[in-house]
Amino acid sequence: MARYTDSVCRQCRREGAKLFLKGDRCYSEKCAMTLRHTPPGMHGQGRRKQSEYGIQLREKQKVRRAYGIMEGQFHQYYLTASNMKGVTGENMLQLLERRLDNVCYRLNFGESRPMARQMVTHGHILVNGKKVDIASYELKVGDVISVKEKSRQIPAFAALREQGAKRTVPEWLELDAENLSGKVVALPKREDIDLTIEEHLIVEFYSR
Repeated sequence: MARYTDSVCRQCRREGAKLFLKGDRCYSEKCAMTLRHTPPGMHGQGRRKQSEYGIQLREKQKVRRAYGIMEGQFHQYYLTASNMKGVTGENMLQLLERRLDNVCYRLNFGESRPMARQMVTHGHILVNGKKVDIASYELKVGDVISVKEKSRQIPAFAALREQGAKRTVPEWLELDAENLSGKVVALPKREDIDLTIEEHLIVEFYSR
């Protein structure tokens, strides 16, 4: 799979929004969005008016980059969501939120989604007592996510146990910081998503 290797702060600047890709740095004064608001590149200062298509594209790219998903996989989420009952855009966001790497991020097992994804792919995470190293694994209500016993001395996990969660855990999840475990207690709702997203623009993009 292709992998983005440039500075992730460039992605935030390109989309004009914080995507929270660098953990604590995103909440500090050193955040690239605090220091520089313009898109990267020599033409970043331009004020060219965006077309309707351009606005839809940027919204799609913003969400895709925030969750760290390649285009083909992201499109598949849209197709799956469109075949579900309910509002397609909200269904798609719900599927994205239920990814194992995202849930680990929400439970403070990683400072950022990329870090949480690394924890998953390196085999540090258990689901219902069994190792799962697939970042896109779709969690269900009742699933228990925990840190493998041998991995609990990793600084990020040790800090969570000693200091508690740095970020607020959404209501659809339940965190036991002392035992480094969490549980999916409900399906995520639209208001549980902290990113500024206009999902209808993504639906319009793929519906063209």
